[in-house]
Order: sequence, then C-alpha cells, then structure tokens
Amino acid sequence: MELKLIRTQEDYRAALAGIDRLWDAPAGSPASDLLDVLALLVEQYERRYAPIDDPDPIDFLVHVMESRNLTRKDLEPYLGPRGRVSDILNRTRPLTLAMIRKLSESLKLPAEVLIRPYRLRQPDKTAATL
Repeated sequence: MELKLIRTQEDYRAALAGIDRLWDAPAGSPASDLLDVLALLVEQYERRYAPIDDPDPIDFLVHVMESRNLTRKDLEPYLGPRGRVSDILNRTRPLTLAMIRKLSESLKLPAEVLIRPYRLRQPDKTAATL
C-alpha cells in the first residue's frame, strides 16, 4: 500500500479500506506501524474536512447519566436539590461555574464541554398567569 496524504474522498475511502485490512495486525509489526500511520492520516483528514463539534452541555450530561446509569438524584451533590437538577436538565436554569467545577472534578467530565453556551427554554407565560 502506498502512503500519501489524504486529499480526496477517494483517498479517504482507500485509507479506511487499508485500516480495515490491517486492523488485526500484531502489535509491533510493520503492518501495525502502517495501521498507526494510516489512522493518523485519516484523523488529520477528518479533523480538517469533517470536524465534530463538542456536544451541547445538557445533552452531554444526559448522555453521561445514561451511560453511567446515573439518576437525577445522583446529580444532587453536584447541582443542588431535586428541583434545581430538574431545572438544569429541563433547560430552565443554566449550569453555574460552581456546578461545572463539581461535575468536572467529581465525575471527571471535561469542563470545556460543560462551559459551552446553550439555549435555555423560555418560561411558560400561561402557567404564570394561572
């Protein structure tokens, strides 16, 4: 296989096919080294032409809850009482810097994702008039 920079979709597909062929290469072998180089080339191409933005902070927090089997009650030490956790997850109250620090330090979540701006829901005006 010829190594070259990935500049086109065709080059990209060829590199992915090469990665598939080399996936089970024994560690430390020349094939494994080639796999590592191809993976680096693909990563560089994807970073430039198909970047993936960081997720919305609340969507990320919900994903973490689901993947770690956490409940809303499990978030109370980091976000506050049950009502506040609900407000955060329902997007009616923003995460504070103190909450972000606690989530980052205790749950090992990346603060750079949690500090991203996100939209809050507007309060329901009809409920306030009832």
